[in-house]
Amino acid sequence: MDEHTVDVAVVGGGQAGLAAGYYLRRAKADFVILDGREEPGGAWKDYWDSLRLFSPAGHSMLPGWWMPEEPGREYPSARHVAWYLTEYERRYDLPVRRPVRVERVERDGPRLRVVADTGTWLARRVISATGTWDAPHVPDLPGRDLFEGHQMHTADYRDPDALAGQRVVVVGGGNSAAQILAELSETARTTWTTLRPPRFLPDHLDGRALFAVATRALREGGGVGELGDIVAVPPVREARARGALDARPMFDRLTRTGVAWYDGTSLDCDTVLWCTGFRPALDHLASLDVADERGRIPLDGNRAAAEPRLSLIGYGDWTGAASATLIGAGRTAKAAVAQALEGLDR
Repeated sequence: MDEHTVDVAVVGGGQAGLAAGYYLRRAKADFVILDGREEPGGAWKDYWDSLRLFSPAGHSMLPGWWMPEEPGREYPSARHVAWYLTEYERRYDLPVRRPVRVERVERDGPRLRVVADTGTWLARRVISATGTWDAPHVPDLPGRDLFEGHQMHTADYRDPDALAGQRVVVVGGGNSAAQILAELSETARTTWTTLRPPRFLPDHLDGRALFAVATRALREGGGVGELGDIVAVPPVREARARGALDARPMFDRLTRTGVAWYDGTSLDCDTVLWCTGFRPALDHLASLDVADERGRIPLDGNRAAAEPRLSLIGYGDWTGAASATLIGAGRTAKAAVAQALEGLDR
């Protein structure tokens, strides 16, 4: 396989990787972006069809270019975001190579070796920006192997047609569960289960308020709990008004035919839909042995504490305030790239 040498290799060509590319381009760095997907647009092309952002286009942009509004929509669709990322990549002529599936990153003397299915890159710095979409999380509850119905995750859901007429238990108390329930409840018999009662933001607030609070909380300590977890975008408000978003406590186990609670009650269902989030997709970094006993990589800024040639962006608050969002990824990338380039004699 071919071997290449660069100053910086960015692993991941979604929103965080492109934001890093913007600042690397401005710094006139010698870099490449390695993306495992067949086409530009990041994971946004894989989201369910009706997904809407929690903030208007003007508050959902990457650095350098404001996202244009989507005609007729206050909150942009996933399809619009995928288009925006595609055009962003072209606009700044970012050196993205795809499909390049990175298998591992390993030490090689003064450089890090990025081993992929199509070749190898020797880099003085690596910025990992693979996100979370490829690592869906499903809690390990008793009975998961006993249930004879269908189980799926948010990552598998596209539209309500495949579940029309079914009895569906939706698990999870976040925005994904609420948005999916809003449409699924119109064609299926749905039951919503959450670990704690759902907490909706006041109707006049959206993702702009969440980002501001998350930024302040990380700076001052604390959390964002004073506002709530779920943005009441129009479809969610409508579903809540008709009673489709009344949640039951989380069940304790799955049975052969459905779910059951400790109090002896049970519910038969055809499908369990796990809207239970994602974990950072970091398997490609396992050979560096930089994670702690919890599987989290301790950071100094955005650099791995145990391997300062490696930086991480876009995985959530632990890699920067709201860094898994569009606007948060851009703000995090600026500081992360500056830190990554420290000490490089270019």
